Amino acid sequence: MLYIVPSPIGNLQDITLRALEVLKSADLVLAEDTRNSSRLLNHYQIIKPLSPYHQHNEHKILHHLVDQLLQGKTMALLTDAGTPGVSDPAYLLIRECIKTGVKVECLPGATAFVPALVNSGIPMQRFCFEGFLPLKKGRQTLLKQLAQEERTLIFYESPMRLVKTLEDFIQYFGEERQCCVSRELTKVFEENRRGSLKDVCAYYREKGVKGEIVITVEGQERGRSREAASD
Repeated sequence: MLYIVPSPIGNLQDITLRALEVLKSADLVLAEDTRNSSRLLNHYQIIKPLSPYHQHNEHKILHHLVDQLLQGKTMALLTDAGTPGVSDPAYLLIRECIKTGVKVECLPGATAFVPALVNSGIPMQRFCFEGFLPLKKGRQTLLKQLAQEERTLIFYESPMRLVKTLEDFIQYFGEERQCCVSRELTKVFEENRRGSLKDVCAYYREKGVKGEIVITVEGQERGRSREAASD
């Protein structure tokens, strides 16, 4: 059995009782970063062997892990924050387990984009989750496509690239498109900065930014003209 276990995105109390029971019962905990996962396990006095599983080694150890699962081991997969597989490693292992008949179960739990979307005040009935944008290849093409998307758009971004990404949004979506930048969700200094792309970009250009970032952007309204996107 492979359990996919969401971990808190900030506040360590944001973990389910079931997730704690799964972690206690697993033979092995796979961790994107063993240091981060150790802090979580130590907080709840859970002593389990940890093994690294991340984007740099997942191809190399994939079949070894599946072999262990086929021999009867139970594993729990943790990433640094949120639900594994959502812009984090997990997909390759899940796909291989399904192909080989290993049972996979994903627990419900923390995912950063959900509270960011709800906090944004932007329509949430229909939304499009894009995760991290490409850094170079395909970035402009994707932004041109998303400029016409009518659903609410959700992105993950690093603090170092936030202003550049907001500037790109202004170029392709128009400066008056409404947005919300959510950072440090569930933590003491949580912030949800709402407003036009122009105003929010100006704020972070002046103030700087730290912490994990989720950007929520309103979709293109049907029949409303936006300023033309340019290269």
